Amino acid sequence: MRRRLAVLAAVPLIFTAAACGTAEPTGSTSATASSGVKVAGNLNAKPTVTFPSGTPAAKSSYEVINAGTGPAIKSGDKLIVNLTVYDWDGKGNAFQGSSYDSKQPETIAVDQQLPKVLQDGFAKVKHGGRLLAVMAADAAPQQQQTQAAQPTKVFVLDVVGGAPVALKSASGEETKESIKGVKVVNPGGEKAPTLTTKTGDKAPKDLVVKTVIKGTGKPVAANQTLDVHYTGKIWGTDKQFDSSWERGQPANFPLSGVIQGWQKGLVGVPVGSRVVMSIPPAMGYGAQEQNGIPANSTLVFVVDVLAAY
Repeated sequence: MRRRLAVLAAVPLIFTAAACGTAEPTGSTSATASSGVKVAGNLNAKPTVTFPSGTPAAKSSYEVINAGTGPAIKSGDKLIVNLTVYDWDGKGNAFQGSSYDSKQPETIAVDQQLPKVLQDGFAKVKHGGRLLAVMAADAAPQQQQTQAAQPTKVFVLDVVGGAPVALKSASGEETKESIKGVKVVNPGGEKAPTLTTKTGDKAPKDLVVKTVIKGTGKPVAANQTLDVHYTGKIWGTDKQFDSSWERGQPANFPLSGVIQGWQKGLVGVPVGSRVVMSIPPAMGYGAQEQNGIPANSTLVFVVDVLAAY
């Protein structure tokens, strides 16, 4: 359902540690990694990256460009970062993207799933800090190193801050609101709601959003990133096609990067709320079959809004 700058997920982020340096926490900063890559520019702005001539680095490295002055980062934190990425091939050194351009910072969980070198690197910076990471071929898992070599990746990561602690589930007053033909059962506590969409009723032509539990947090804004739990089914069949509850992990995404029904349906919803949404095909996946969802399907979601930032 989402469209994001997915470089972190698309490449193996395994780096080897290198010597690190620090600079003043505000204003213009610059540093040179052991690879010869130079990073310059103001913090909280898109950096300027300069590459040395010749062959790209054969070894991965990272360097602390700016240590930051905010709270320390610890294991288990969820960081909001601005990320700028290049392919370093020694020729064009193509720019791959920056969250400064998209105006949608990325969220990175500092946990055991993150490569250890990044865990160590983040441990050496604070909120407001900047990291340079160079990922060469040696970073790939051994079983992938016999495959076609990928360009060396260069990352500049600016730690904006920490994401707020998300709720476990919706919390508030039940409203008794519903969509005709759809049933939501609220078991209470942190248990997942039950969504039933098997009905002979005709699907609504327009987007319908009903508040099942009204939270007490701030209303969601269109430019925010959300943590949510949800279950999605197809109108009339009760066929489930997705559920973060079953995965045991809330979803995290910029609201601007998901289907139109979510973008329009969740703006203004208070954090802590549970809503049920009926999304017509034109605001979902339209005439395209999508991961087992038939073309022209009306989608039904029950969504708990756990955090917005």
